[in-house]
Amino acid sequence: MKKILILDYGSQYTQLIARRVREIGFYSFVFPGDTSLARIKEFGPSAIILSGGPNSVYDPGAPQLPEGLLDFQAEMKLPILGICYGLQLLVQAFGGEVKPGLKREYGRMGVIPEGRSVLFPAGSHFITHDSEPARQVWMSHGDETAKLPRDFILAAKSTSGAVAAIEDPERKLFALQFHPEVTHSENGIDLLRHFLCTVAGLTPDWSMGNFIEEEIARIKAKVPEGAHVICALSGGVDSTVAATLVHQAIGDRLHCVFVDTGLLRYEEGNRVMKLFTDQLHLPVTRVNAEARYLEELAGVTDPEKKRKIIGGLFIKIFDEEAAKLEKVVGHIPEYLVQGTLYPDVIESSPAPSSADGTSGGASSTGASGGAKHSHTIKSHHNVGGLPKDLRFKLVEPFRDLFKDEVREIGRKLGVPEDFIRRHPFPGPGLGVRIVGEVTRERCDILRAADEVFISMLKDEGLYEKIWQAMGVFLPIRSVGVQGDGRTHDYCIALRAVTSVDGMTADWYHFESKFLARVSSRICNEVRGVNRVVYDISSKPPATIEWE
Repeated sequence: MKKILILDYGSQYTQLIARRVREIGFYSFVFPGDTSLARIKEFGPSAIILSGGPNSVYDPGAPQLPEGLLDFQAEMKLPILGICYGLQLLVQAFGGEVKPGLKREYGRMGVIPEGRSVLFPAGSHFITHDSEPARQVWMSHGDETAKLPRDFILAAKSTSGAVAAIEDPERKLFALQFHPEVTHSENGIDLLRHFLCTVAGLTPDWSMGNFIEEEIARIKAKVPEGAHVICALSGGVDSTVAATLVHQAIGDRLHCVFVDTGLLRYEEGNRVMKLFTDQLHLPVTRVNAEARYLEELAGVTDPEKKRKIIGGLFIKIFDEEAAKLEKVVGHIPEYLVQGTLYPDVIESSPAPSSADGTSGGASSTGASGGAKHSHTIKSHHNVGGLPKDLRFKLVEPFRDLFKDEVREIGRKLGVPEDFIRRHPFPGPGLGVRIVGEVTRERCDILRAADEVFISMLKDEGLYEKIWQAMGVFLPIRSVGVQGDGRTHDYCIALRAVTSVDGMTADWYHFESKFLARVSSRICNEVRGVNRVVYDISSKPPATIEWE
């Protein structure tokens, strides 16, 4: 099997590279950027991709290429593709010059291929005619190449005149200043496919079906015979598919617990319990914990503190349920299953790599447990909210996957399609869709408003065109007029985005008449709301959720 190694220098998009490589059909794996050469040789890559990152290569202590990597690459004639910071590392390593740019290039920008190029051959998707606009790609860098390294040629430049791509085909060294892995880059995946299949000469030989087989075998190996596992079912797609996969691996030694936090969507608890018991036949215990959550969250307004409280109480309840299971199976379950996805990991506090540069959390699909050079965006309750003295060993089969990949796995495992297509819902639930303090009144208001919004999306055939839609409760009161009387009620923000993997997203462009109907229904039907606004922020700079 062909293996593609991705060296991670801290980019928020590193996992997108791994995902795109898997999409093309190759087994991919992410190692920290300072992984030892011995570990790289042991892995045996067929090609190497260097990720982007937030650092400047000329800064003291900036991440560098693994010692001896380029000698190994030359000896084995391994194709290397540098992306963003990866390009700058190659420029520096081969005698070129990188310096701060006069202007930061961030967002969409045109790219113009230059002359004869292996990366951009005649007839490729990136070649445009004189009358056509340049292909748009996603830029995210403040530094630029001031001087090309020896024997490299300019393969493309940006419409602003900066170096966008360089190559040295003789030594199989290629680099891009832009990010082909993000959906904003036109034909980006075609460029990666061209690099791997044509330039590197590799044949795709990996699929998601391989992942299911490998992960079931891995779970069986990790959980010894006789050991029991408790699963955190949230009611979302991720934990449900994770439970179904683990159930296939270990059968009745899996014990699912559904914690009804009181922070769920309209009728969520009853709906998902019907799915768990009647359709998926999972062994589930339902715990009604609404009162406990609301008590713990009373007066708390900081979003990070809310996430940690929700995560901490989540584990307390699991400790209690695990203790109850001791009477049934003879001992407390040693393992906890969670539906953690890679976007949860990459947005939470990064975990350091081990001393030899390898990651203890890596899986067959290609992600390290955390990127030591990356920056924290926000913690997730099942990543940053877990206590340090957690009594369980974690089983997280999807820690290195994206939402659409988990959906594909769910389909293969027989999870109903109407459930698979559900929009993502955060682990902390309405706790992070209510800005400010969480109360029962605010939960009820938001539940009702969100149900109106989602039901109208479904009624008008819009739901499946949108990656994620939601209502957000804003803790501000404004003056309104309803029924010829003055009101002083709350505001609901509506959010709807399109995306492929949740790492980047664009706001959905509704027709104004639809938004008017939604606003009218919410203000008329939901007591306590007199104003509705629509969020037109993309990710980046915003995140999809408000908190």
